[in-house]
Amino acid sequence: MKPALSRRIDEARLALTFLTRLPAGRIADPVPSLAEARWAYPLVGLVVGGIGWAAQHGSLALGLGALASAFVALAAMALVTGGLHHDGLADFADGVGGGRDRDHCLEIMRDSRIGSYGVLALLFAVALGGSALAAFAGGAPLALFLMLGVGSRLAMLATLDLMPPVRSNGLGHLASRRRVGAWWPGLVAVTGIGLFGGLSLWLVLPGIALATLVMARLAHRRLGGQTGDVLGAVQLTSDVLGWLMAAALLAR
Repeated sequence: MKPALSRRIDEARLALTFLTRLPAGRIADPVPSLAEARWAYPLVGLVVGGIGWAAQHGSLALGLGALASAFVALAAMALVTGGLHHDGLADFADGVGGGRDRDHCLEIMRDSRIGSYGVLALLFAVALGGSALAAFAGGAPLALFLMLGVGSRLAMLATLDLMPPVRSNGLGHLASRRRVGAWWPGLVAVTGIGLFGGLSLWLVLPGIALATLVMARLAHRRLGGQTGDVLGAVQLTSDVLGWLMAAALLAR
């Protein structure tokens, strides 16, 4: 039996490996489950957000314009996650957009090919996110990247725990445990970022909450619960709407 601290470190490493393409080293047996590691999912946003901030500010320092630097930041975050959440949004959009009923929606979502609804969803998500980020002509503050990185993944975790899994063999089932105690690390991180980065950062949280509620309601109505694709759609849409809120309320 591993010591408690060692188990938590392994769980955090598994979360990083699961949600990004970053190497976290080999985890010795017994390897924790995705459900055990889910408390660390929001904290992965600290890493992804930090990379996005570095990409935007590095691009601005090299002389790229605000819009190009914004898209470089989005590209860096997409690359580090392997496009995981983008894939989820595209599959979810294709399923709920083209499916006749629950089973047909799930069948479409299993198809690796992308359809017109998925293309449009990705197009609008990237265009809106990039335009919002470009509103920070001198570069968005690190705290804002971190707030949205953690907050959008905390929304994903809440969806995972509060909605029943649709499938018995998907990621939404394997990572689910329906215990809200796993939310505390993400809640503490969001609170700390707000306290030290400026309470005005909390203005983006309504955008995250609204996107989460809309996606969750749509998934409940069309699918009856959550899947891994639903979780990806929640993360990406809440991140984009959070950036739109930030551009409207915080950009100068």
